[in-house]
Amino acid sequence: MFGQINMTDSTAQVITYWDKGEKQNYSVEVEKIKIKDSDTVSRELTTYDVEITVLNSNDKSYTIQWFYKNITSNSKNPTIQKLMNVTKDMKVIFKTNELGVFVEVENWKEIKDYIQKATTSLKKDFKDMNGMDKVLNQIEATYSTKEAIESASIKDIQQFHTFHGAKYKLGEVLEGKLKVQNLFGGEPFDSNFSVYLNEINEPENNYIMRATQEVNKEQLTNATFDYLTIMAKNMKIELPKREYLKDLKNETLTASRIHGTGWIVYSVQTITITSDNVTNIEERIIEIK
Repeated sequence: MFGQINMTDSTAQVITYWDKGEKQNYSVEVEKIKIKDSDTVSRELTTYDVEITVLNSNDKSYTIQWFYKNITSNSKNPTIQKLMNVTKDMKVIFKTNELGVFVEVENWKEIKDYIQKATTSLKKDFKDMNGMDKVLNQIEATYSTKEAIESASIKDIQQFHTFHGAKYKLGEVLEGKLKVQNLFGGEPFDSNFSVYLNEINEPENNYIMRATQEVNKEQLTNATFDYLTIMAKNMKIELPKREYLKDLKNETLTASRIHGTGWIVYSVQTITITSDNVTNIEERIIEIK
């Protein structure tokens, strides 16, 4: 039973008990929905598989590989399908500490080169298509540095390891502040977070963890406004009005059912960004096969 669940004091520890060479397969589903004035404007669905391998395990750390395959999209647009394949057969190798807390991506240079090779090839394919250069440059930027990869390109890995490294008591809400990456490139945002152990299932040796995180509204509004202003000046279009951003909100909800060995059974993360009358929702589901 690995001693993760303790029914005497209603606690669970989220710790990885993994062996070198151990493998698990997962399916991942990412749905992006845009809602304007309560009407769904767009809905994109992407699915892919991940083979997770424990490459190394010692007293202080784990080295883990995620291998991405079978990427598909609900889009009928062949351009979108081609863009999806940029990360096909990509490997991400990263380190966690001995408890399973994410530490760093190790093969970031290899990932950067892999993406660059794919986007260079696509630039040739799309050379006559207006605006595609910018899209591909944006993809490249997301994988251009170790920091960019860790903050924007491996959301699934970060979701997988959200709860690792701590002991939780049933129903006890832990609250705190967290620095989160500013995707506009400035100072990291402050955010408030809460996390709690929601349910213990002793017969099945698993438990449910939940977390919420909300980005500081003022910092988010200022960074978004500055970014849109720069974009508008570059594109020589009308400057944005700050009042359009008055209701800006960025909230993340994560719920994971975790096995006593530290492997995720099922995890869902919903990121909701609201501004004025537009809501963007991104939901990611990770499920063991």
